[in-house]
Amino acid sequence: MVPGEENQLVPKEIENAAEEPRVLCIIQDTTNSKTVNERITLNLPASTPVRKLFEDVANKVGYINGTFDLAWGNGVNTADTAPLDHTSDKSLLDANFEPGKKNFLHLTDKDGEQPQMMLEDSSNVDDSMHDRFIGPLPREGSVASTSDYVSQSYSYSSILNKSETGYVGLVNQAMTCYLNSLLQTLFMTPEFRNALYKWEFEESEEDPVTSIPYQLQRLFVLLQTSKKRAIETTDVTRSFGWDSSEAWQQHDVQELCRVMFDALEQKWKQTEQADLINELYQGKLKDYVRCLECGYEGWRIDTYLDIPLVIRPYGSSQAFASVEEALHAFIQPEILDGPNQYFCERCKKKCDARKGLRFLHFPYLLTLQLKRFDFDYTTMHRIKLNDRMSFPEELDMSTFIDIEDEKSPQTESCTDSGAENEGSCHSDQMSNDFSTDDAVDEGICLESSSGTEKISKPGLEKNSLMYELFSVMVHSGSAAGGHYYACIKSFSDEQWYSFNDQHVSRITQEDIKKTHGGSSGSRGYYSSAFASSTNAYMLIYRLKDPTRNAKFLEVDEYPEHIKNLVQKERELEEQEKRQREIERNTCKIKLFCLHPVKQVMMENKLEVHKDKTLKEAVEMAYKMMDLEEVIPLDCCRLVKYDEFHDYLERSYEGEEDTPMGLLLGGVKSTYMFDLLLETRKPDQVFQSYKPGEVMVKVHVVDLKAETVAAPITVRAYLNQTVTEFKQLISKATHLAAESMRIVLERCYNDLRLLSVPSKTLKAEGFFRSNKVFVESSETLDHQAAFTDSHLWKLLDRHANTIRLFVLLPEQSPGSYSKRTAYQKAGGDSSNVEDDCERVKGPAGNFKSVDAILEESTEKLKSLSLQQQQDGDNGDSSKSTETSDFENIESPLNERGSSTSVDNRELEQHIQTSDPENFQSEERSDSDVNNDRSTSSVDSDILSSSHSSDTLCNADSAQIPLANGLDSHSITSSRRTKANEGKKETWDTAEEDSGTDSEYDESGKSRGEMQYMYFKADPYAADEGSGEGHKWLMVHVDKRITLAAFKQHLEPFVGVLSSHFKVFRVYTSNQEFESVRLNETLSSFSDDTKITIRLGRALKKGEYRVKVCQLLVNEQEPCKFLLDAVFAKGMTVRQSKEELIPQLREQCGLDLSIDRFRLRKKTWKNPGTVFLDYHIYEEDINISSNWEVFLEVLDGVEKMKSMSQLAILSKRWRPSEMKLDPFQELVLESNSVDELREKLSEISGIPLEDIEFAKGRGTFPCDISVLDIHQDLDWNPKVSTLNVWPLYICDDGAVIFYRDKTEEVMELTEEQRNELMKKESSRLQKTGHRVTYSPRKEKALKIYLDGAPNKEVAQD
Repeated sequence: MVPGEENQLVPKEIENAAEEPRVLCIIQDTTNSKTVNERITLNLPASTPVRKLFEDVANKVGYINGTFDLAWGNGVNTADTAPLDHTSDKSLLDANFEPGKKNFLHLTDKDGEQPQMMLEDSSNVDDSMHDRFIGPLPREGSVASTSDYVSQSYSYSSILNKSETGYVGLVNQAMTCYLNSLLQTLFMTPEFRNALYKWEFEESEEDPVTSIPYQLQRLFVLLQTSKKRAIETTDVTRSFGWDSSEAWQQHDVQELCRVMFDALEQKWKQTEQADLINELYQGKLKDYVRCLECGYEGWRIDTYLDIPLVIRPYGSSQAFASVEEALHAFIQPEILDGPNQYFCERCKKKCDARKGLRFLHFPYLLTLQLKRFDFDYTTMHRIKLNDRMSFPEELDMSTFIDIEDEKSPQTESCTDSGAENEGSCHSDQMSNDFSTDDAVDEGICLESSSGTEKISKPGLEKNSLMYELFSVMVHSGSAAGGHYYACIKSFSDEQWYSFNDQHVSRITQEDIKKTHGGSSGSRGYYSSAFASSTNAYMLIYRLKDPTRNAKFLEVDEYPEHIKNLVQKERELEEQEKRQREIERNTCKIKLFCLHPVKQVMMENKLEVHKDKTLKEAVEMAYKMMDLEEVIPLDCCRLVKYDEFHDYLERSYEGEEDTPMGLLLGGVKSTYMFDLLLETRKPDQVFQSYKPGEVMVKVHVVDLKAETVAAPITVRAYLNQTVTEFKQLISKATHLAAESMRIVLERCYNDLRLLSVPSKTLKAEGFFRSNKVFVESSETLDHQAAFTDSHLWKLLDRHANTIRLFVLLPEQSPGSYSKRTAYQKAGGDSSNVEDDCERVKGPAGNFKSVDAILEESTEKLKSLSLQQQQDGDNGDSSKSTETSDFENIESPLNERGSSTSVDNRELEQHIQTSDPENFQSEERSDSDVNNDRSTSSVDSDILSSSHSSDTLCNADSAQIPLANGLDSHSITSSRRTKANEGKKETWDTAEEDSGTDSEYDESGKSRGEMQYMYFKADPYAADEGSGEGHKWLMVHVDKRITLAAFKQHLEPFVGVLSSHFKVFRVYTSNQEFESVRLNETLSSFSDDTKITIRLGRALKKGEYRVKVCQLLVNEQEPCKFLLDAVFAKGMTVRQSKEELIPQLREQCGLDLSIDRFRLRKKTWKNPGTVFLDYHIYEEDINISSNWEVFLEVLDGVEKMKSMSQLAILSKRWRPSEMKLDPFQELVLESNSVDELREKLSEISGIPLEDIEFAKGRGTFPCDISVLDIHQDLDWNPKVSTLNVWPLYICDDGAVIFYRDKTEEVMELTEEQRNELMKKESSRLQKTGHRVTYSPRKEKALKIYLDGAPNKEVAQD
């Protein structure tokens, strides 16, 4: 027998089969018939026929038997892939099922058709199934449940169809399980459901979308009449004024109950249901204080909707054993004595008193909340109390009613919940007080307050107070989050059910007992034991009173408006069902079409009913692709297509009248192929594509013109020989087959010459879609080895050539040129054209590349002379820089020395010319070309040990990486012993800035050492690129280095490659400089945009640095100033000297070298102060795109040593509710005592009254003045700054301090609100949050007008 079903009759033959081996079958539904595919488990006797297995599966999943197949899955017996015979009488044992093991099966479509859903009344055709023993697989250490389980992700084992339970589930929108639990409980409450049905909605008075009672009414009607497994709750939540984001907020079910009831009361005002909530759920209690000397008692009456019961008394580790024990503790009075004595009005003095609560009236529906969520002050975390607390199925409340209330003659002071009465303890213990003043706090947004409640006099409960349990709302999880579901007893059949979102299942009393909580007693978050994390949270009892206990309304008892609503919802559901049926029979497949005019591949999704013919589908695709005005319909057809391989699989000749469902192999959610709408010209004929053919794209190569033609498509068979394939191509291309060479590109740049005539295409590696190059010419190139042939070189170039669009700077002298060059190492010019190709210049004349260079040089010469006449002196830089380039040969023309002379002159004049003529569009290096800044930087570099890094003497040996240096890094946490001798990991100059030399030892360009291709043409860019901008369309071998690429661009830019920069433009229009000169262009893709900007490119050992000003007391403390260039080996003082003229000219800052400092910048946080004698790359790690802070000093620099510590302090004045500006403190050590002394010194606060705290977050560590006094960790008990909780090990830490004797200003509510607004505005402007407290839960609100009030929502 099944445990828990003692009264169930079990057939005798099954009892006798108890010793028979059983077969565990796990069936996964893989069809597309349902929204969620089920996984069901059957535990059957081994003698069960296969036919009976199909019947059981059909009954479980709700499909008609015979409309689906069962096939072996990925478990055992995987070799047998044929579906099982649904008519077979073989036993499971004879059908190769293995007892004692998991037998995996897949439920699949039958003959390409989806399974047919079983009608509701057909699910009980075979009633004998209920008499069969289909037992579950028992869990380890637990009692087996009453029926089969579907998934272990749910608490209860059985998930039955609606036809078996009679109930409908609710879909969980995301995290709305708490809402579903409450809605199902209200639906299963006869008195509430009947009252809701009697209320009639007036559409003329309210919008149905925002009417909460109407949407609840609709939901209840659907829960009662729908044939669906589960229904949505989105209409209900929309009436709450919630948007989709609310579905991702989990709330407390008791809080929702409170807020929803209040909202319903507001909506039902002046209706028959106005007092419904109070009549059903409201009770009354007395909150009293009695003097123990004279007996005088003061009291007031309060109402409640639920009773909160403590799981554990405060400070105790022992929980209450039962609900009854917790109820006794709830009304247990406390004695007010000692300092807590009560002032008695009669005695006119403080006396000992008894304070407590008494129940005066219990509601018809009694709600108990078990307060399982608590706060652990040891761990400072919210926790869930999983202790066991039992609750009875019947609860006698008569022992808790106040029987002495009206007999007390001493009672003289009486107030009620509507009167003003201070000192009530009720507010801390009770969860509900439905006065309208608390409406906003309770989550209700009201336009205006309602009138006072009607107060009923307290009376004695003389009748029986026996309550029966009918709803248990269960929480599974921890205080951080979890899952709610409801266990509800039906008053119709007295059976318990589990309502777990969309799943409804029968359960037993044993399952209810599991929710009492558990044996582990753990106070942690999640526990492995079932009972420790899954337990009852809310209990609802109903008074056992035959005169009041109602039954659910029958259909014939429905009010007329409910009958109309039922009919309306049934029609809508039938309409949805018909639509779903259409959807289930609709084939959805990707559709592609190459536009016949635009030659652009278009993509769409074709949705066609399975009974539509191919001809009709072609017409639908024709209209979908908007080809009516482009091409006739008879010039289009649909073919089977593989988009991934770009392969046409087959055409459908003669099948125009075939249904699409048959043609596509049935209705499926996804297809392994696509469709292509193929087009032709009116004078062309469609080619027939047969299954088994392979598609070949043929590119014809012309060796003389060095061109590769666009592809033409031919189809071949894999068993064809190379000779036969040549004949096929010869017919398509009209090339001679005898001299034809065919090259197959199997993958990127993998070229294979088909040289064996008798070999088949399959043996050569052909696949579905292939790409070949053919060439047929009578040249000696045939005799060369393939890898040495002109054909291979041309194809290699073709595979590696990319197209780039280059934007030249406005000042670019010279004109456009078309140039093609092949270069090899050693200056071999055999493959270099004798004369460069020529293009027309701006004046219409033809100019060679030499002419362009000469013209560019002359322009720059004249420009330089003009600037010199105006007083610009550049002699020093000229003499310095000339030597850097004197040994460089021209990469463009090696036939004479004239160009190299021009280059040297060009280099000299670039150094002496006015920087304004080479102004870059961005601020970064506009000043680097200035003769003063450049000469000083270069002279420093040349005079240092790194002078060999200049271009002419670049050392070919690998430079040691900065990460390999053993020097001590000051930018790490330099004052902690743990980090002594270590360096931070930075990208090195050689790695990241890419400032490797462009030349090898011989002075030849490294680009000349490899076979490469470069061709540039003028290009007309889109409008809006700006006047004066010129574009080049460049075809270049992507294996070329950036250095060689820049050299090729020199004649078009008009300056040497060392004096312009290359910026790569990404899709977001962001530009990043490419600086790694030795890297190739392999990371560039076709049609990449490049911007050229004038400005000196970085040399080896140089880094571009962003300089930002630190303004500690400004609203925005970080302000960008300029881009500078720092060099390896340069001292901090030298870099400051370089910055002074740049700051004066670009930023208007006139600073002396001793009145500003540089310091580390980590995002917005100021860090280590750099001292003047520190050397970059030795004492300070530096990398490309590095950032530093420049801080202007008020006086002389106080930081002289690395042992000092610079801290930013800010005083908090609580009596004025304000913060002072930052002041810097320089400490000689990391002692807390020294910090206190310095703070006392600058503030005048006595040393013993100083309290301080470390700021939180990023600089400037902003915090609201309303939170700073209590939120920060004030006065930490430490002696040094470098330990927890301070961890101050580097410069730039923020310290708040205060005078502990200074009292906090008392604020009125108006002042507090005003200050809160100011602080919110201030902190939003600075980008900081108002508080750094952990994330708070979003308040649960129901908006009565259907839309949230923005102002309230911000609270």
